[in-house]
Amino acid sequence: MNPKKVYIKYHEAGGGAWIYEGYKNAWDHLDYEVSYFNNLNEIKDDPGTYYLQVVDSNINSDEAYQVVKNSFRAFIFAQPNSFPHPWGAHPNFQCHCPDNFISLINKLDNTILWAFDPGPRHTKWKKVHTLPIAFDSIAYKDLKNKDYAFDVCYIGGRANNGFDEKYQIMSHYFSKFEDTDLKCGIFIDKNISHEQENQILCNSKVCLNIHDNYQRLMGTVDSNERTFKSLGCNGILVSDREGFIPKTFPDVPIFDTPEQMVELVDNYLNMPSDDLQEIRDKHRKLIRDQHTYIERVKALLSF
Repeated sequence: MNPKKVYIKYHEAGGGAWIYEGYKNAWDHLDYEVSYFNNLNEIKDDPGTYYLQVVDSNINSDEAYQVVKNSFRAFIFAQPNSFPHPWGAHPNFQCHCPDNFISLINKLDNTILWAFDPGPRHTKWKKVHTLPIAFDSIAYKDLKNKDYAFDVCYIGGRANNGFDEKYQIMSHYFSKFEDTDLKCGIFIDKNISHEQENQILCNSKVCLNIHDNYQRLMGTVDSNERTFKSLGCNGILVSDREGFIPKTFPDVPIFDTPEQMVELVDNYLNMPSDDLQEIRDKHRKLIRDQHTYIERVKALLSF
């Protein structure tokens, strides 16, 4: 009989905190007993009685490896073993699992490796499954409040991976709204609560998306959680160009310049309400049917 207990690595801040909270909520929803851990050696359960959802860098000692080996199944997020310059020099883009443990992990039958965008950069790992980010359909509700009704909104962090590229891109693009009369809710590195984010996304007319520069330049299929939050809560999204959205959500308008961004927002704001609602409903249904963390957990269990 498969176990009903799951251990998930706790992430205190950053994108990982939102992503793994989404996974925790999904496991909970599927009636698993879920606990966070900080270090793998905290887990003392009998062999074969638990699932693990862990990041490769957590497996850095004999004790940690033994916990992985003793699990019924370990779902390991595998970082690439190499990454293009200049981003590859930053710790966020490096694999911190020692080579000897990578070799040991690859030999285990109970380890499932996954990544947002696996490929030729995962040179030292065995097969790595593709599993994109998703929408937390448990934590985000359909909320209505006119106090949060912006014409266009953006919520995100500065995401400084050592080069501060994204902030420069956002500043350049969003400055174009200064020449408009639009009511803009642009929140970059603001102390926005979960409920406020939920309200802003649900009640704004159009949501915006900007990706990290490596995603824009490399054309990866590694999107951000904002894609799924915007489409899941709101349904109307205008995004910059990267590899994932055009393939997965081909109806989402894509911009390559600040001027195009403003034009696409205006197109939505001037669209007949019935047509706009049809697009909104279509995208929200697609997200909730195929791109929630509940569906991602089901995928992990099927690998």
